Amino acid sequence: MTRFLFLLLFVTSTVFSQQKIETKKVSSTLSKHEITIQDDYAWLENTSDKEVADWVTLQNNISEEKLSELVRNYNFSFKIKDYDYLSTNGLPSKKGKYFYNTYRIDKNKPSVLYYRESLNDLGKPLVDPFDVYKDANVVLSGYFPSKNAKYLAFKISPNGSDRQEIKFKDFTNKKYLDDVLTDIKFSNVAWNGDRGIFYKKNSNKEFFAKDSTYQLYYHKIGDIQSKDQLVFDTSNTKSNFSFFTKQNKLFVVETSEDETTKNYYYTTIENELFQFKNFIKDDKSNLELLNIINDKFYFSDEKYPWGNISYFDINNRTESTVLIPQIYSHLLIDATFLENYIICKYDNMGKYYMSIYDYTGKFIRKFEAPHNMDFQIRFYDEKTNELFVTFYSYTISSLNYKLNITTGANDIYFNDFIQPKPTLFPFNYFETKTITYKSRDNKDIPIVIIHKKGIELNGNNPTLLRAYGGFGSVSSPNYDTGLLHFLEKGGVYAFAKVRGGGEKGKNWHKEGKGLKKINSINDFVDAAEFLIREKYTNPNKLAINGGSHGGLVVGAAMTQRPDLFKVVVSEMGRLDMATLDKYTSGIHHFDEYGNPNNKEEFQSMISYSPYHTIKEDVNYPTCLIITSENDDRVPPFQSYKFVARLQNRTAQKNPIYLKVNKTAGHSGNISSYEKRVKQQSEFYSFIWEYLNN
Repeated sequence: MTRFLFLLLFVTSTVFSQQKIETKKVSSTLSKHEITIQDDYAWLENTSDKEVADWVTLQNNISEEKLSELVRNYNFSFKIKDYDYLSTNGLPSKKGKYFYNTYRIDKNKPSVLYYRESLNDLGKPLVDPFDVYKDANVVLSGYFPSKNAKYLAFKISPNGSDRQEIKFKDFTNKKYLDDVLTDIKFSNVAWNGDRGIFYKKNSNKEFFAKDSTYQLYYHKIGDIQSKDQLVFDTSNTKSNFSFFTKQNKLFVVETSEDETTKNYYYTTIENELFQFKNFIKDDKSNLELLNIINDKFYFSDEKYPWGNISYFDINNRTESTVLIPQIYSHLLIDATFLENYIICKYDNMGKYYMSIYDYTGKFIRKFEAPHNMDFQIRFYDEKTNELFVTFYSYTISSLNYKLNITTGANDIYFNDFIQPKPTLFPFNYFETKTITYKSRDNKDIPIVIIHKKGIELNGNNPTLLRAYGGFGSVSSPNYDTGLLHFLEKGGVYAFAKVRGGGEKGKNWHKEGKGLKKINSINDFVDAAEFLIREKYTNPNKLAINGGSHGGLVVGAAMTQRPDLFKVVVSEMGRLDMATLDKYTSGIHHFDEYGNPNNKEEFQSMISYSPYHTIKEDVNYPTCLIITSENDDRVPPFQSYKFVARLQNRTAQKNPIYLKVNKTAGHSGNISSYEKRVKQQSEFYSFIWEYLNN
C-alpha cells in the first residue's frame, strides 16, 4: 500500500514537471539464428505481475491527466457531439425476413439491436447487451438470424477481447434462451436451418498465449455446450480455417500453417452426420473464394490481380470459365450475388461505382457514386428490382438511395424514420482528391488528401497523415466528425495507400509483405516527404497515426526518420516483431510479416521492428502510444516495452505518453457513445495541441 501511494505522489509531480519516468531494466536476451537481442523490458510482458500493473497505472495517470487538460482546452468534444447529432444515418441491414439497426439509447451504455418487419415500421428492441450482462463495458459484436428467423444468435465481447460468447434469443416469445457458448474466437456463426449453429472454439488456457483456435463445433438449440459435436479439427496440423453454410451444405476452407496451400471441403448438414468431401486438394493457386451457388464455385484469380469473377463446378475443377473479366486499374472491391444478378463494386482512384451483370456475364447497368463517395449495398427488393444503397465519404454522412436496376432510376430515399437533414457543410466545402506520389523506387503510390477548399498551401498547415498497409486490406473512407472539425479548423488530412494494402490489386499486397514489408514503411516515409515538398505542411506541423498494422508502419517510420514528424500516435500497434510467434494471433501472420524460424525472414523483421530500431542518441517526436489491457490480438505489452525504451534514454526530451484502455480490446473504447467521444476528442485535442504549439 505504501509503495502504491508513492506511485500516486510521483504521478502528481510528473504531470506538472513532465519529467521522464525511470523504468527499471532487467537484463534478458533473445537468441535466434545466432542473433542475440538484448531486451531490458521483457519483464513488462508479465501483465499479471503487480509491479507491471503499478507501472501501467503510473503511466496511465500521467496520460489521463494530460489528455483531460487538452480536452478542456479545445472544443473537439463539443463539436463531435454536435456534428454527430446533425449527421444522417444509414439504412438498416436486411438479413432474411427482417431489417436490423443498432441504436444508442443510453449514451453511457452499449448499443441496442432493433429489428423491424418492414422498412417503414417502428423498430422493436431485440438485444440489449446491458440488459443481458448488467455491464456497461460489453460490446455486441455480431448478430445472425436463423434461416426462418425463429432464433437470433448474437456474439458478445464481455471485456473487449477477441474471446467472446454466443447467446440466443427466440423471436416468437422475445425471450433469451438458456444456451450460452463460451471461448469463441475468430468465428462467424453459420446456421443449420433453425436447428443449430456452427462455430469455432478457442482452447487457450492463458490470455496472451499463442492462439489455439483449431476446432469447429456444432451446437443444437436447447443443448448445453458440453454436448456440442466436434465436426472439424486442425489441432494437429495447426492450420487455420474458415466456414459457411449454403444450400444445406457446410463448406470449410482450410489454409496450411505456412499459408501456402488450401483444402476445400463440404458436407451435407440436414442429417447432422457431417461426412466431409475434400473437393479441392492442396491448392497452391491462392484463389479468392467469392461464393458457391448451385455447386458453382465463384472466385477471383491471381492471374488477374485487379479482380475478376470466374467459376467452375465443384465436381469438375478442370473446366473453369471467366465470367466477368478484370478491368485494369479499376479495383474490384466486392461482389454481391443476388438471385438474378452479380453486382461488382469498383474503385478507380477514389471514384466508386457498381456494375451489374447477369449470371451469363452480360452487362446490365452501371451506377456511379455521387460526389466520389463510397457506398454499401444494404439490401435488394426483388419485387421492385431496386437496390437500397447508403453512400458516404470522409466528410459527408449517409445519403440513402434506391437504384432501379430495370430503369436506371436513382432516387434519394426517406421514410417516417429516416428523415432528411440539411448537410453539415456544402458538398464543395471540403476538397477531396486522390492523386499519386513517387516512391523512392519510382512506384506511383495513391494518396487521398482532404482540406477546406481554397486553403493556402504555404507549408504551414497542421497535417494528419495515416496509413494501414497490410494484409491486402483495401482502405475506404470513414466518416469521422472529429476529423471534420480538424479540417474545419484548417487542418489537412492525408491517407497513403502504401504497398502491403490491396488498393492496387493483389500484386500491391505482394509488394509489401514478407521480405518486402519494408516497402510499406518506406512508402509511408515518402508520403511525408511528398506532403512537405508540395507545401502542404512541414515537419513541425506533421502528425502521423495508424492502428494495428498501421501502428507498426508509423512506429517504424518514426524510428527510421524522426526528423520528419512532430507527433506520432500509434494505436494497438505491432511494435515488437521478435516475439511474433510467441503470443496471440502472430502465428497466423507469418505470410504477412515473415516466419521467425527462417533466418532471412527473422533478420528482415528485426531490421524494421520499431522496438528494436530505437537509437540511444535520438530525441524522438512527441508520442501518444495507445493500447488496451484486453487486446489479445496485438498484446498491450508490445506498447509497454516500446514506451519504456523510448522514455528511458537521456536523449529523449519530447514527452512520450502511454494510454491504456481499461476493459477494452483491439478496437479500443467503443462500448458506449460517451467512451467513443472521449477517445476521439482526446486524439484530436492531442495532435492539435502539439501541431500548433
